[in-house]
Amino acid sequence: MTILIGDDHSVVRRGLRNILNDAFPFAQIEEASDGIELLEKALSQDWSIIISDITMPGKTGIEVLKELKETKPKQPVLILSVHAPEQYAVRTLKAGAAGYLTKESAPDELVKAVQHILSGRKYITSEIAELLVDVNSNDDSNKKLHEILSDREFEVLKLIASGKTVSQVAEILSLSIHTISTYRSRILEKMRMSTNAEITKYAITNQLA
Repeated sequence: MTILIGDDHSVVRRGLRNILNDAFPFAQIEEASDGIELLEKALSQDWSIIISDITMPGKTGIEVLKELKETKPKQPVLILSVHAPEQYAVRTLKAGAAGYLTKESAPDELVKAVQHILSGRKYITSEIAELLVDVNSNDDSNKKLHEILSDREFEVLKLIASGKTVSQVAEILSLSIHTISTYRSRILEKMRMSTNAEITKYAITNQLA
């Protein structure tokens, strides 16, 4: 059994490794500290399961997931994120994830989720199932503004809403300031806004920040 963990925080990786080692003592566990390293290791061999964070330098977990699915569509990936399910769960499942867990619930649910996915099934909690029903039952006219953003635009929106400057966002995502400025312009256009203050207000109102 082989497990690959992708997270940019060493403390988190260590905690996950400890949980998994207790449950699967004979598993071979490898780690990656950013999105680029995670994708390289993910493509280097077949893994029983890959456990990935969303927000990482280089590439986000969703970007890694999408690129990985192009060449290894059957590779199971469990997304483990600090973000609440209503923010990212639907996006990640649509991108091909086998499940979505919050880091807060990981100590109690991680092993159960891994076992579920290893049996060939998706791990979807009742909360996420309700979100999927809501999304599938809504037509485009009822979508919230942030739901029309791309995954990268949504990531930038959340960082801007948290008070980060364009240069800080660029550093966090390992992208150029020009690229982030372009994403910001697209976000403002799509959401019919003109300032960062409007983005922040929207994010707070919709519990995205």
